[in-house]
Amino acid sequence: MHIGPQIVIKFDNGVFITNTVCFGIIVAVILIVLALWSTRRMKKVPDGKQVIAEMVVEGVYNMVKATMGPKGINYAPYIGTLFFFVLFSNMLGLFGQRPVTADVNTTFALAAITFVLIQRQALKSYGLIGKMKEMAQPYPFMFPLKIIEQLSFPISLSFRLFGNILGGVIVIEMLLEGLATASEALHLPIPLLDAVIPMPANFFFDIFEPVLQAFIFTMLTMVFITMEIATRDEEH
Repeated sequence: MHIGPQIVIKFDNGVFITNTVCFGIIVAVILIVLALWSTRRMKKVPDGKQVIAEMVVEGVYNMVKATMGPKGINYAPYIGTLFFFVLFSNMLGLFGQRPVTADVNTTFALAAITFVLIQRQALKSYGLIGKMKEMAQPYPFMFPLKIIEQLSFPISLSFRLFGNILGGVIVIEMLLEGLATASEALHLPIPLLDAVIPMPANFFFDIFEPVLQAFIFTMLTMVFITMEIATRDEEH
């Protein structure tokens, strides 16, 4: 597994597509297919896959309501989509592939979507002039400081997820390389060391860590949105 993104398609005009883009599209397609399949032929009395689908949707809505309150319930579809995309992207290491979220471009794009969503809602509520006046409160010199505060959210959120996932990839790669070298040095007929010993590390970095980081990323996103909603309510 390569630590950095790899070019898989390169065009004559210099434009290229990396494996990050390819696997990001694959993850999105998988989620779309799962959503369509799980909601196909729905019944009034749920059974089978419909029960699981309704449990997942209800769980997302309950989490959003508990974290953001009743006013944030409209964000539940976005929050659910964000969580599962980050989760599936994080877990690509299970299949020997570099996680999509090990690329800072992906994590920054995900954080930027939330940032744009919030700013759009703020402009819709305040208008451009009203938003600028709000950022200049209580004193005009606060305006540049609040710009920095607003911009720090997508930057810190994206680097946090990127750093944690990339760190896991690096640790696993170093462990596998070291154990493979040890197996060769011991002249083992099969790579026993690098086949068995890394299993606990794989469990942590490819299962536990991806779930945890997807949850934290989603929770921080909800907290930021909730803070913006509370600020608008105070102003109105």
